[in-house]
This record gives sequence, structure tokens and C-alpha cells, in this order.
Amino acid sequence: MKETDTKIPSTHPRAESLRIREKLVRHYRTGIVAEAGLFAHGRGEAFDYLLGEKTTENALKTIKAAAATLLTAEHPVISVNGNAAALAAENMVKLAEVTGARIEINLFYRSSEREIAIKRLLEEVGARRVLGVGNAASAQIAEIGSERRRVDPEGILVADVVLVPLEDGDRAEALVKMRKKVIAIDLNPLSRTAQVATITIVDNIVRAMPNLVETAEKLKNERPSRLRTILSNFSNEKNLREAISFINQRLSGLADKGTCTAASLKGTP
Repeated sequence: MKETDTKIPSTHPRAESLRIREKLVRHYRTGIVAEAGLFAHGRGEAFDYLLGEKTTENALKTIKAAAATLLTAEHPVISVNGNAAALAAENMVKLAEVTGARIEINLFYRSSEREIAIKRLLEEVGARRVLGVGNAASAQIAEIGSERRRVDPEGILVADVVLVPLEDGDRAEALVKMRKKVIAIDLNPLSRTAQVATITIVDNIVRAMPNLVETAEKLKNERPSRLRTILSNFSNEKNLREAISFINQRLSGLADKGTCTAASLKGTP
């Protein structure tokens, strides 16, 4: 199918959202995004409406804890699926460089064609080594029934911290049971992934990843004791409560004002 160049007016009230959708469709056509990934994005986008399509102060605090966790890890790994590669490949590569993390492709809908396409995209934006491709994913996580069970023995299998943007609950839960710290990026604070993760960034990946890179760069030269203090003051249970409370208060405020329209749902009133 020939791809058309859809011009989205900058004045369109949903311009950024439409650009993201176009990017996903484009990468679906190149084989990077699975068909089901398009549905998954729509589900997440619905929760982004509830957040006002903005990064909350709570999310920024969580990003700080996530950056500190990656910087204090011995073997951090950034796990990449199709949607994450399509929306944040460049920032994932930058984060790996700043934190010393390895990058591993891990897919629910796994095929050699998708692996190669995602690997190529990551390399185009600067990745020097990409794990989890083909026979390199020779180890298995027994508790997972899907293709996500296949992992690289040099990556996720030995990682102490795994960043899992746009994750599914089965693997997040299994990784935590393996005593790994799991950092999730999930717009839905009620999802199983969000609930079982060690740190859950309740934000859109297109906003969270640039902020995570910037925060990691700022904290990189901090004393280890300073990073440990950041982590000791963080509670994911409290983080999730605050995220849910934010959504509840925001919608209650809109309802009280009688302004629950498409325009008012965008941005915090």
C-alpha cells in the first residue's frame, strides 16, 4: 500500500495527537508496529485525555525516581516493543547512552521481520548494539506463556532494572517475581502493569521519554548517596494514589463547572 502524506494543520485542536497516530500508521506499514498496537495506543490515548494531555507534577517526581533507579543499577536494560520504537526510538537510545543501559527488543507478536525492522530503526537513530534479535533471544522466562518469554541472556535475563514502556502485565509481574526492579510507562494507573511495577510513570511515552533523558543527564553526576535518598523517599503506592486522585479531581472540577467538552478536556483547567 502506498503511503500518503497527510498534512495536519498546526491549528487543528488535535494536531499533536493526529501526528502521533500518523507515525504509528506509518510504522505499521513498515512492519514495526503490530496491528494490535494500534488498538493499544487508542486505549492509552483515552487515559491521556483524562490527564489533560500534560505531564503532571507527580509524573515528574516519578521520572526523577526512575532516572535515579537506572543510574544506580548494575545491569539496566531498556526493553523495546513496536509502539515504543515507533514513538520514542531516539530517546530510548539517548537514555541508554546516559545510563549505560542495554537495549533489548522484546515482542508479544514476534517475527524475524519485525525484529529486524525495529533493530534497523534503533540503529538509524544511533543504537550501537541491540539485543534480543533472532537466536540471541535464547533464554526463556518460564512463567510467561507468550513470545515475550524469550529474552537475551545478556540483557533482560541478567538485568537488575528493566524499563518496560508500553508493557503488558504478564511480563511485568514475572520480572518483579524474579526480583528485578521494573520501571513502567503506562497512562492507565489501574492497569496490572502499573500496579505491579516498582516505579510507574503515569504519562504518555512521547512526553515521558524526553523528560527521563533530561532528568538522567542532570542526575548523572550526583553522588550515589543523593540518588539513594531520592529512591528512599519514593513510594509507588503513593504515586499511583496521587495519579488516580489527580484524574478524579480534574474530572470533578470539569463537571462542577459544566465545561466537560472536547475543548476543556485538553489541558488542566
